[in-house]
Amino acid sequence: MFSLNVPVPPAVERIADDLHPQLIPFDRVRERHTLVCKRIGVGDLPVAGRAPHKDRALAALREELRPLLAGTAPIDLRIAGLDAFERPAQGPGPVVYLAVESDALRRLHRRLCGAFDPVEGIEGDDYVPHVTLARGGDRDAVEGLLAADVDPVTWTATELDVYDPEFREVAATVPLRG
Repeated sequence: MFSLNVPVPPAVERIADDLHPQLIPFDRVRERHTLVCKRIGVGDLPVAGRAPHKDRALAALREELRPLLAGTAPIDLRIAGLDAFERPAQGPGPVVYLAVESDALRRLHRRLCGAFDPVEGIEGDDYVPHVTLARGGDRDAVEGLLAADVDPVTWTATELDVYDPEFREVAATVPLRG
């Protein structure tokens, strides 16, 4: 499965670094911070009747994204503070995250869900734009963490990254040109 991610600016990484001491009580602390726009399964891509080999799937994904993203302007985004999923749809909770506000990102997500099936429980109407900081473990730590002040961060995304979780790297970058 690929994920189409919005690159986050260094200011978001600095927030995560500043909060790191308060994240220690959690089972897993994220070192790599991402903002997922849409997850896309390899099996969802047309690969000319053959088994969906990863390289062919990536090429097919880029071709599928080209018309879907044509005319998509750069996306304005804002970190609005901290929040948590007490009982996330997938994996252990709680999940503490940086909440992201962006009507343009939500519209793009809905458009992509029309082309690629939404992942149940976390996409489509359930989509909450966020940057995960930590998950699992101490629920008492959540309350104290959510009381922390986080300076808002605004930025404009001019591209999206296709992330390959198998290799833990960006496999392609797609510009947003409007």
